[in-house]
Amino acid sequence: MARTRRDGLDQLEGRNVVLEALRRQQRAVVRVRLDERARPDGKVGEILSRCKALDVPVERVPRHQLDRHSDTGVHNGVMALAEPLPSYTVQQLIDELFERGELPFLALVDEVQYEHNLGAVMRSAMGAGVHGVIVPVRRGKGLSPVVQRVAMGAGEVVPLVREGLSSALATLRRAGVRIVGADMDGTPVWDLPLTGAVAFVIGGEDKGLSPTLRKRCDAVAAIPLEGELDSLNLSVTAALMFFEKVRQERGGVLSGQGSRD
Repeated sequence: MARTRRDGLDQLEGRNVVLEALRRQQRAVVRVRLDERARPDGKVGEILSRCKALDVPVERVPRHQLDRHSDTGVHNGVMALAEPLPSYTVQQLIDELFERGELPFLALVDEVQYEHNLGAVMRSAMGAGVHGVIVPVRRGKGLSPVVQRVAMGAGEVVPLVREGLSSALATLRRAGVRIVGADMDGTPVWDLPLTGAVAFVIGGEDKGLSPTLRKRCDAVAAIPLEGELDSLNLSVTAALMFFEKVRQERGGVLSGQGSRD
């Protein structure tokens, strides 16, 4: 199977990501390749039925052919080629949200070098209802096959925007979005008001929140830790921040405090 860098198509690897692309129909799936010995379980059956309904060709091939062309090394017997997802700028994304009557819920991730971390952030973002994840153009990763596999289809739902973070933050501020950084010396996240339009800024994997980004934040939130632990994985921090906002939006109460205006 041709790789993304040669033909301009995205290579999707794994049953979950291929199935989500077929379900969501955000882009055309061009071709699916399936391990000729794949057992007809629920996911394989749904992939085949959706391919038939969408007129997507399915080719059954020996597993070693999938192994040879895999970028991730974990394809679970299913791979596909698909058109690239629609691209956004931060301004376009915000405009679309306001047109739908929704308040932006976004995440900016600086210098994410490990594709598994970005994939995990994307997965948590989908689960929490985040509208978009913004990463720098020059630092970090895009929607590579590894990111899409780890995200398990979240890339079909949550736009990944490549844009300079300074420009993105300026756009968010003009739109009235509250900017909340994540750093270990910040205010406990559950003591901060997170309802309404919010963008979380998650620092780099090794350096955390940079002084430059910190200055652009309206508040800095922390996850208080026990057991002499000094930090959490980037993707874990992002997930906890996301779901604390969800809790507050739903009127959750913690330590006698309710959600705030």
